[in-house]
Amino acid sequence: MAAIETSRPAPFGAITTYRAFNALSNVFSTIGMWNDARVTRKALSKLSDRELDDIGLCRGDIEMLGR
Repeated sequence: MAAIETSRPAPFGAITTYRAFNALSNVFSTIGMWNDARVTRKALSKLSDRELDDIGLCRGDIEMLGR
């Protein structure tokens, strides 16, 4: 019985392209998470102290969100 090797190395540049795409994807993901946290902090800062108390937060907690 003959054994045939079916694994081949990746084409030239495929790994570099994958790593570049992955890095770019991570950058966009990080920017999206930062923007979501920024929008949330902005919305919470518009609430009154009573409304913040109703949801269990105080003004000092707002800056800690998203970090």
